[in-house]
Amino acid sequence: MNAMINKGISALSANPFVNDKQKAIAYSILSAVGKVLEVKEDLLDAVTGLSGSGPAYVFMFIQSLADGGVKMGIPRDQAYELALHTVLGSAENLLKSKLHPEVLKDKIASPGGTTIAAIHSLEKNKFRDSVIQAVETATLKSKELGK
Repeated sequence: MNAMINKGISALSANPFVNDKQKAIAYSILSAVGKVLEVKEDLLDAVTGLSGSGPAYVFMFIQSLADGGVKMGIPRDQAYELALHTVLGSAENLLKSKLHPEVLKDKIASPGGTTIAAIHSLEKNKFRDSVIQAVETATLKSKELGK
């Protein structure tokens, strides 16, 4: 999905029989639609579970953010725009700052404030665990489909 707008990320694994010229060709082809990472072959299913299926998780998150805004009275079109730019800006901030996500999260979560209260709610509802399980489930399904 993200490759359609040249913002994809692809993974490749080259076995010992692949020479540098062949690897360069593969990089060239894959980089035409975004970033390329080389990973160990046994991680390719996990890459599928994370970044192959990941855009769907992000779309669901954006939809959920917008739905929360609508629930609290923000018109749907404005809620989507707010949610979309919140996610886009946050991702760009992570890329440019090169800081760990937790460091940036902690800069926003002031003591006793709205953000830490919301984080507590997300943790009570197993937000991170749900995302981790989604990646695991997609990875296992990718392995199953590859047999």
